[in-house]
Amino acid sequence: MAGKKTATISTSPFLHEKATTPGIMWEVVYTLIPVVLLASYYFGLGALLVILAATIGCLVTEIGFTATNRFQSLKNGSALITGILLGLCLPPGFPLWMAFIGGVVSIGMGKLIWGGLGQNVFNPALVGRAFLQAAFPSAITTWNPPLSGGSWFALNGTNSAIPFLQASAADGITAATPLSKMKFEHDFGNPVHLMLGSTPGSLGETAGVLILLLGVYMLWRRIINWKIPFAILVTVIVFSGIFWLVDPKMYPSPVFMLFSGGLMLGTVYMATDLVTSPITPKGHWIYGIGIGILVVVIRLWGGLPEGVMYAILLMNASTPLINKFTKIKPYGYS
Repeated sequence: MAGKKTATISTSPFLHEKATTPGIMWEVVYTLIPVVLLASYYFGLGALLVILAATIGCLVTEIGFTATNRFQSLKNGSALITGILLGLCLPPGFPLWMAFIGGVVSIGMGKLIWGGLGQNVFNPALVGRAFLQAAFPSAITTWNPPLSGGSWFALNGTNSAIPFLQASAADGITAATPLSKMKFEHDFGNPVHLMLGSTPGSLGETAGVLILLLGVYMLWRRIINWKIPFAILVTVIVFSGIFWLVDPKMYPSPVFMLFSGGLMLGTVYMATDLVTSPITPKGHWIYGIGIGILVVVIRLWGGLPEGVMYAILLMNASTPLINKFTKIKPYGYS
């Protein structure tokens, strides 16, 4: 019948905007560009090469081990995000071949083995980082200070290390990170340097304030859920602040805890991963608070100075259970 109207009946969620997975992924990639540029400003060409090697490892694995639509899978940008985030989790002097292997593991073991995009339980970049932590503990804990008048094009000696051969001894340019000094020397450093990122550490530790501003932008764009980063940051402030008020000489201030290490990078870009974080409102709070508590506990009393990676991975593992016990009851059911 001419002019007949039809109604489409479907279940929630209902999308009111023309948001697509590739669109969201590529916008996240664009927000990561300033972080990469700042890392290269502080650490030189080597920083870009480490990120590039990790990203190539991700892209090659995505193409080589995707069963169907191999090149089509690259268009959504997820492998590119994983590679960039993995690179930002590594030291500036990290050997390039190790970064490449980390990218392979991130996509292979962190995503494809679970069934591909949307099926993985753990954040892929952190899976690759955890593998590198276990396989190459010495290389991943060798830190270089930011450039201080040296050539931007000068590479760190370990960047070009030959695969699977004994690396040469450190050449005296290594430095302790703020978290290492806090852990073993009770030295809490300069808060301004922490916020600006001009300290030794992983490439993504150089842009705490910048990442925070980018997180605000993504909240405005509704790319990430505000509850998770808010819960993490407030928990870290309150929990660490209690110990700091009790003994400020023994425990660092909340400002130190917020801007040291990879907390900002993990909070904004990894903990908010839509696939590996809870989907319920209550679950968001439980998940974020759990990460915040674990970060403080590991940093203050764990064997390692940093705890962001383990905190997020542990809460990723808890996500199915959190979803189960916080799911919203359908209307009409008691």
